[in-house]
Formats: sequence, C-alpha cells, structure tokens
Amino acid sequence: MLILGNDAVRRVLDGRELEVLAAVRQAYVQHARGETALPHSVFLRFPDDTRNRIIGLPAYLGGAQAVAGMKWIASFPGNVELGLQRASAAIVLNSMRTGNPVALLEGSTISARRTAASAALAAATLPGATPDSGVTLVGTGVINREVLRFLRVVRPELRAVTVFDLDRDRAESFATRCGPGLTVTVAAELAEALAAHRLVSFATTASVPHTDLSACHPGTLVLGLSLRDVTIDGVRAAVNIVDDHDHVCRAATSLHLAEQHLGHREFITGALGDLLTSGTEHHRHPDRVTLFSPFGLGVLDLAVSALVLRLARESGLGVELTDFLPAGEAAMSSTG
Repeated sequence: MLILGNDAVRRVLDGRELEVLAAVRQAYVQHARGETALPHSVFLRFPDDTRNRIIGLPAYLGGAQAVAGMKWIASFPGNVELGLQRASAAIVLNSMRTGNPVALLEGSTISARRTAASAALAAATLPGATPDSGVTLVGTGVINREVLRFLRVVRPELRAVTVFDLDRDRAESFATRCGPGLTVTVAAELAEALAAHRLVSFATTASVPHTDLSACHPGTLVLGLSLRDVTIDGVRAAVNIVDDHDHVCRAATSLHLAEQHLGHREFITGALGDLLTSGTEHHRHPDRVTLFSPFGLGVLDLAVSALVLRLARESGLGVELTDFLPAGEAAMSSTG
C-alpha cells in the first residue's frame, strides 16, 4: 500500500495540467463508450445537520490500465470560517488482479483539479462565436482558483477576470492571487458579474437555487460546478449539457429539481462525453445560455489518481506500507 499525502500529490501534478486534461478527457470518452462502472454516489448526512455531508464515489475505469476505487470526500462549509478548506478527501485505489487496496491518496487536490479540468474541457468543446477573452468566477474558493488555472491552458487568450463572492473580503483576496497577465475586477453584485463575460463558472456552497441566469448575455457558457445555483426557470431556458444524465438528476441539484417539476428530462440536450466522441465541432447556441452541469464522476477521480500514482512511483514519492495487509498464511488461518 503506497500512501501519498497532499505534498506528494501536488509535487507530481503541478505543471502537468495538459496531462490531467488528457486523463479526464479519456475518462469521459471511456464512460461514453460504456467502458466504466459507476454506481450512484452515497451521501452520508447527519441528524439535525443539513449543512455538512460526506460523499462516497465508487467507480471502475476500464482500458489497458484498468483501475477501481473510491473517493470519500467531506464537505463542511463551516471550515472556511476556521481558515480550513471546505472539502477534504481520501481516495483508495484497488488492484484489478487481486482486489487488494494498493494506494491511499490525499484527494482534495485531485478532486479540485479533475473538476477544473472537466470545466475547461467543456469550455474548449463548446466555444462561442468569438474567443473568450474573459471569465466570471462566482465563488472564490479552491475550485474556481483551479478552474482559472485550467481555463488559461485551454483558453490562453483569457485576459480579464471578474470575481464575485458574498464575502467581499474573500473576493478581494482572491483577486490579488489570480496571477500575472490578467485584469481582475471584483463585482459588487451577482448580476454585474454575470453580465461581464460570456464564460461563467459557479463554484459556491449554495444549497438552494438563487439565480435564473437572466443577467447573462445570449451565447454565454455557464459552468455550473456547484450544481445548485440555477433556478428551474433558468434550467428550462438554457441549453443543458451534463456529464451523466442519471447522476446529475439527483441529490436536489438544479437539474433534479427541474426534472421533478417537469416530470421528464427532455430539457437535457446531451452529455460532454458524447460530444467528445462525436468527431464533430460543437458551438454554443448564439441566442441562449448553455449550462454545463457536471455531477462529478468517480471515474474522473480514478483517472487522475492513476496518473498521480504512476508519476509518484516513478519519482519515488510516498510511504510504502509492506505490512498493511495480512500475510498469506495469516490470512488463511484467520478465515479458516
């Protein structure tokens, strides 16, 4: 069992955005081709606590280097007020030969970067009529920081960033850390932020919908990473692209609420994996908002985790526990 902490994970991933994008893209393609197994995520909630949760995402990713595993990710929004990250995660990878767990990885960085890579792939796959020279980031936490990093890889023409957060101080602090070569503006209101650019990323802790996206210009691509920001009317008015129809229509996401209200899923236009495998170019609708709603598939975590594990082994990083599992004879005697 190889154990990789956050420092090791960051060391192998930093500067490898293109490799992460390729791994996430390949996972989407394999999922579209039916080469994955993806049970529904398990939500652990607590009595008298509607804010905090822990989610288990089991998955199998096929192919030449098949891997199975699970991400166990906690979301405790109150951590932010304590100076801690909202989310923490651990990822276990299992051997497809023996089923044995072979690696335990600190998962918050992997989770954030696979989410950001997913958003960047959507932006690259669904270009507007003119190149996106600016982006609005709603929510100024770890996820949108990574989204900006990956967007600048697939959209190097980005020069302007508008940020909005209910906590103005957080937004101001975020603005100072966006990096060189960017003009950064802090919006005073959400409507102002949504109207600033035709590329928008939501990464908030919202638990109930709060915007119908009417402030967005026609032709805007909204990356709805936090899944619960957009009202039913906003979903109905948009061109809806998802990562997986079944996964995204649950757990009170905006699309789940729309499905419950309408009694069908006909408002969903397609899935990103299908677009990637079609072999044709795709463009945003010029007169409507396009809403990308990725539930966050466990196969993406496996794809990036497998990349991390390979690079870590090549670099000699991590702590190897040779006695994590019982030895063969001990195992036989204890079960005999």
